[in-house]
Amino acid sequence: MIVGIVGVGIMGGAIATNLAAQGIAVRGVDPEPARQDHLRGIGAAVAGSAAEAGEGADLVVTSLPSIAALEATVASLLAAPRAGLVVAELSTLPIPDKERCRDRLAAAGMILLDCPLSGTGAQAATRDLAVYASGERNAYERAVPVFERFARVTHYLGAFGNGSRLKFVANLLVAVHNVASAEAMVLGLKAGLDAETIVKVISSGAGNSRVFELRAPLMANSAYQPATMKIDVWQKDMSVIAAFAQGLGVETPTFTATKPVYDAAQQAGLGADDTAAVCALLERWAGVKRGS
Repeated sequence: MIVGIVGVGIMGGAIATNLAAQGIAVRGVDPEPARQDHLRGIGAAVAGSAAEAGEGADLVVTSLPSIAALEATVASLLAAPRAGLVVAELSTLPIPDKERCRDRLAAAGMILLDCPLSGTGAQAATRDLAVYASGERNAYERAVPVFERFARVTHYLGAFGNGSRLKFVANLLVAVHNVASAEAMVLGLKAGLDAETIVKVISSGAGNSRVFELRAPLMANSAYQPATMKIDVWQKDMSVIAAFAQGLGVETPTFTATKPVYDAAQQAGLGADDTAAVCALLERWAGVKRGS
């Protein structure tokens, strides 16, 4: 099996590692030298373009930071079109932009699937991801054998775009649960409770969430590097979700209330840190001093 991967950042890099470890021939594309070194380190090939990565591939997956990056990928594939090629787009991006890219590829006989992922970089490393797949059913079935090698579960959600719609719903909850987890952690710390005790006890009760389980240990240890999702990147997801909800005329008061927290964390120089670092910001605001 041959898989092309366009974008070898936190998520794409973990996917490449898992696929290569299972004997799949991986061809990765990324402009960053360090990410190219990562590919070589796991025995994967470094391709010079998306078109090169897709030559003879069973599937191409894209994990990209922006619609501009997706459009550049589509342009590369169109420069050397391969009829029947299936491209699984894993990023969190606006649906109309993905639809436009789907239509461009379709005109050349290639198929784009909308397949955003639910999970952090740390979860990607352990194959603890959920794939929210949507688009042409036959193409999805062809992609499943690859999904099964880097994800815990795959959901087929029907028409193109439904994967992203579900992802926006999921990430709305992630945004809220992450800030809520930090807020609760800081309240406990300010009250004199031990951080590890907070994690242990809350994880066993009704206040627990999957996000708390993943992020509270990072908060307890002030361990925000390496980031499993950078605040800078998360801001892009926040904007996409906000625009989606606004377009539907849906009020999101709790989600909206988290935005100033993420904005302030970014302005405080925490943009390259894990999103759990909002806890560090709230600690500053509350005057929490660890060990006091």
